[in-house]
Amino acid sequence: MQELSVRHLLGIKDITAEDIQLIFETADNFKDVLNRPIKKVPSLRDITIANVFFENSTRTRLSFELAEKRLSADVINFSSSGSSVKKGETLLDTVNNILAMKVDMIVMRHSSPGAPHFLSRHIDANIVNAGDGTHEHPTQALLDTFSIRERLGNVAGKKVVIIGDILHSRVALSNIFALQKLGAEVMVCGPVTLLPKYIKELGVKVELDVRKALAWCDVANVLRIQLERQQMKYFPSLREYTLYYGIDKKMLDSLDKEIVLMHPGPINRGVELSSDAADSHHSIILNQVENGVAIRMAVLYLLASKK
Repeated sequence: MQELSVRHLLGIKDITAEDIQLIFETADNFKDVLNRPIKKVPSLRDITIANVFFENSTRTRLSFELAEKRLSADVINFSSSGSSVKKGETLLDTVNNILAMKVDMIVMRHSSPGAPHFLSRHIDANIVNAGDGTHEHPTQALLDTFSIRERLGNVAGKKVVIIGDILHSRVALSNIFALQKLGAEVMVCGPVTLLPKYIKELGVKVELDVRKALAWCDVANVLRIQLERQQMKYFPSLREYTLYYGIDKKMLDSLDKEIVLMHPGPINRGVELSSDAADSHHSIILNQVENGVAIRMAVLYLLASKK
């Protein structure tokens, strides 16, 4: 059996194009499982997985939990809001206490960039990064690129624009790495204040006009404005942002070609996307959610075999 080149999934930067293809092929098989009447396989029935979330999450957490249960793993959920972290316990102590209960794998979301990398150097369990601050969100990038492959047949040679709050987005960075490893052309589009200063060093195109970006691309991945991560005002108002960067169905229909519309969620309807665009035939947003379970099943299954 083919194996991943890594013991942990800490970021897309750390894995190879071959790793990504292996995850996709494994996810194809699990997607078949998810469409059967009995949606469960016994692949991880001897494995215990802890979901350790230090930040709020709905989709990612539910998606991982469902993936774990579909694989027959034992699952424990930890959230920092009702835990001893509030009493001053360190990250390492928290995780070591969980591992003392004989946990094999940790799925972790944390507000500090690099937290899963720090843990991977100190503990023996496999770690999956479910988002670390504004750094990376590898499984989101995998499910996004998997969804593009499913809709367009291939990722190589496709033109993908990521629109919105690039500066505060871990999804943007992971997507850029994944798309480039799979041979896509990548552009970012948003207000200058929401583009990182280093962005051109990543080998992506930069466009400030959303209409030009849409005319260029095959796929538009639209991000929300991450107000919870912004310590200062980066643009005058949400209304003004929508005026210049909001996408509606009329705009999509005016293009002389079909493009694919994506969003990692949660959508701020009426800000970055109008409802008629989000629910249009261009959109594969719900396919992304469905593919998230298959991709996370694949990641957990492949990492468990590295024990």
